[in-house]
Amino acid sequence: PVGYSGHERGLQISLAAVALGAVTVERHITLDRTMWGSDQASSLEPKGFEALIRDIRILEDAMGDGVKRVFPGELAPLSRLRRVDG
Repeated sequence: PVGYSGHERGLQISLAAVALGAVTVERHITLDRTMWGSDQASSLEPKGFEALIRDIRILEDAMGDGVKRVFPGELAPLSRLRRVDG
């Protein structure tokens, strides 16, 4: 398993790490990014942390489980679009 430890501002790089296969993400959290300290500026406030978790869950759902399948809502269009002309 691969993990990612982020010290950047924003969520995009952490989300990219998940999309590329990271199964663990470590980010610092703070109550106020303007507080004194070396990690405050790159830390996530609670709302940012919530957004990171939400977006990771959305990515996980969008990437699926790797099993190819046809979903029920795809069956009707499939019968109209797939034609074999002879």
